[in-house]
Amino acid sequence: MYRARDRVDNEEWVARLTRAADGLDLGGEARTNAVDLFLSHVPSEERSKPTVAAASLYAGALIAGEERSQGSVAAAMDVTRLSVQRQWKDLLADAGFRPPEW
Repeated sequence: MYRARDRVDNEEWVARLTRAADGLDLGGEARTNAVDLFLSHVPSEERSKPTVAAASLYAGALIAGEERSQGSVAAAMDVTRLSVQRQWKDLLADAGFRPPEW
């Protein structure tokens, strides 16, 4: 879980997640999931934030049943598809979900 201060400190990233979710036409649950995942796993290094944000968006959409391709999420967040692929399963597992086996 995260503190309210984490949301304030990462306002720019929450805004980027929201813009990317708009571009992917994701609903409210997917957006909330993505922000919660990101804020619960914010890396200390600034250079790692784009990857974690993109993986959070992908995983948040999966949890909400609004699956999008890794490539489309990566493009919306301006990272590589491989970055999303490497991170999303760990985010889900850390949040208490069992990643799909496909």
